[in-house]
Amino acid sequence: MEERILYLLQQFTAKTLSPAEREELLAMAENGNSILTGEITKMIIAEEEYAADVVDEKWNPVLNKILTVDKPGRSPRRILMNTFKWAAAAVVFITFSFGAYISLNKKKEHVFATDVAPGKNKAILTLADGKKISLSDATTGDIAKEAGLSITKTADGQLVYNIAESENVEDTQLNTISTPNGGEWQIRLPDGSTVWLNAASSIQYPLNIGTAKQRIVKLNGEAYFEVAKNAAHPFIVETDKQSVEVLGTHFNINSYYDEVVTKTTLLEGSVRVSHGSTSQSEILKPGEQSIVSVSGINVKGVDLDEAIAWKNGYFMFNNEKQESILRKVARWYNVEIEYADPAAKEVMYYGTVSRFEKISKVLTKFEQTGEVRFDIKGNKVIVYKE
Repeated sequence: MEERILYLLQQFTAKTLSPAEREELLAMAENGNSILTGEITKMIIAEEEYAADVVDEKWNPVLNKILTVDKPGRSPRRILMNTFKWAAAAVVFITFSFGAYISLNKKKEHVFATDVAPGKNKAILTLADGKKISLSDATTGDIAKEAGLSITKTADGQLVYNIAESENVEDTQLNTISTPNGGEWQIRLPDGSTVWLNAASSIQYPLNIGTAKQRIVKLNGEAYFEVAKNAAHPFIVETDKQSVEVLGTHFNINSYYDEVVTKTTLLEGSVRVSHGSTSQSEILKPGEQSIVSVSGINVKGVDLDEAIAWKNGYFMFNNEKQESILRKVARWYNVEIEYADPAAKEVMYYGTVSRFEKISKVLTKFEQTGEVRFDIKGNKVIVYKE
């Protein structure tokens, strides 16, 4: 049997498989043959380019369905080589591709009875006096004036604050911008910093942030920051578990109430992350992520594209549990997740999916693993383990 598998794989890489041999190899993959996996491992170790050849020459249709990349300029091959750097991971992908190929060719794609539209630009501005303004409903131009501030929504939906220098603004006067489930928003603060708010998030900041000695903002949820440089006025982001101090940099913070840890990812510059209940602090370098938990701060290198995928309009998962993935999906599509089988929470997934598809397309991609199935009932998504 082992010799037969080795022969078939050699024929496959040489592009000389007969139709009958091709079906034989696919059948072995479908049945989860452990010898097949072992031989693929050997071949990948012996020939580094094997995985790329498989994708480019034989399995491109499968890759396009399972790892559809909507970000411009990002090719399937680049995704593969970035994600599957080690032979073991490549084996998982190739075996997965065989199984997905069979599934796609033998089963009709699941058609959902109902569907849910993706999130969109939507947020509420709460002024210092308590007045609330729906930013998505407001017309362009000046939408509020208070304490020497002119707050304008531009044609592309961005908030712009202009300060009248003759007016004094107290640091106790606070504005809050919050996004609901299914909403996101971009803000330019009075100090020139730009903030992208993810779904179910809020940021609170003083009206005098442009002139304050310390530019302190409070965050709930997730946001990406591009902080205007001002060494004399440090920028500080506070969450319930940590504080992050910067001078001028690009970074992302994920601090949702339903996540066990708070993650800060640095793209550019330098930040100091301090634990909220201990004296521990860590300075991050570009490409690093701090993970704050009750036990302290852990720092590791990460894939930056994955960390800020939401800001660029897509979901990106690299060996992530279905339960974690579906929390992100629930926030963006404003749906409730129900598990008919708790085992479905443990399914692992690799892939990249546009955030601007309807939810049915996203769920269909998950179903192509052959390990989960979904139903949509109103705003509830029910998850089954296959």
